Amino acid sequence: MTNRIARLHGQKDLRVETIEEPTAAAGEVVVAIGAGGICGSDIHYYADGGIGTIRVLEPIIIGHEAAGTVVSVGEGVTGVAAGDVVAVNPSHPCGECKFCKAGDHQHCMNMRFKGSAMFLPHEQGFFRDRVAIGAGQCYKIAAGVPMAEAALAEPLAVCCRAVTRAVQVAGSLTGKRVLVTGAGPIGALCVALAKHYGASEIVVTDLQDATLEVAKQVGATRAINVATNGAELAEYEAEKGQFDLCFECSAAGPAIRSAIACTRPLGTIVQVGVMGDTPVPFNMLVSKEINLCGTHRFDAEFGQSVELINSRSMNLAPIVTHSLPVEDAQKAVELAMDRGKAVKVQLTFG
Repeated sequence: MTNRIARLHGQKDLRVETIEEPTAAAGEVVVAIGAGGICGSDIHYYADGGIGTIRVLEPIIIGHEAAGTVVSVGEGVTGVAAGDVVAVNPSHPCGECKFCKAGDHQHCMNMRFKGSAMFLPHEQGFFRDRVAIGAGQCYKIAAGVPMAEAALAEPLAVCCRAVTRAVQVAGSLTGKRVLVTGAGPIGALCVALAKHYGASEIVVTDLQDATLEVAKQVGATRAINVATNGAELAEYEAEKGQFDLCFECSAAGPAIRSAIACTRPLGTIVQVGVMGDTPVPFNMLVSKEINLCGTHRFDAEFGQSVELINSRSMNLAPIVTHSLPVEDAQKAVELAMDRGKAVKVQLTFG
């Protein structure tokens, strides 16, 4: 068999190549990848050659959002078997550092995260026909769940972590008025979760009508294109702000400013989006006593996201707007960069 991979050799140099077939060592399984999502970090690696100080210094197989079918198991594996469809967790904390010992695995000092150029050698990712991986990183997907939705487990886990942080600070989402700034894949998934957990109102903002339409399909009660109808947000600034909670998913300066202006005093903003050094209007943040909290990756939330996907309790299908075969990997990444057309672009394998 041929094990095709999508390997990045440098800025805008993504090649489809082949490598040897993997075998399952003790405790491992081999997964035939069915679908893999293109994330913002993959786009930055491709377009910019890295993210901030993290640079692509050697060829790297990109991709960290994936689901597939177990095709073989190594010695000692229990819990998953050949034929099982699984979502694959790209996160592998060391278990030994101070954060792991405290149970905060998402902050592991020695995290090995698939498709990441943080360390040398780089951690090779999931954009390949078959991968050998620890059985403990595989979560079984229920019968009838489309592979495309199963492959949303990782970005959904990121959003589940954002909800965890919101609940820690602000309590249950039930009955809350929620603002989501940015309607990309993470924003759309935050919308879906806010609806699932009982928010009474969910307003989403973005610069593109196409992404806003997807957000409406998954649960937004109102969508505002701030490029063409930004004045519509003004009503939410009245009386020091109307929203109880905001998931800020863009990290764009104007969106952060509007989030602070539209969140009520003593409300909460969960900063989900990341984009370098961004100006923040701290005077307004302080005077309104707004809770601003960050959120980073996920831990137990990966299992929670799989449970939600298996329950079929959310409408996730509209988020995957395009699926292209691995042979068209470069075309797929270019498409994912066009936010006027795409929300989540996935590669398909097999």
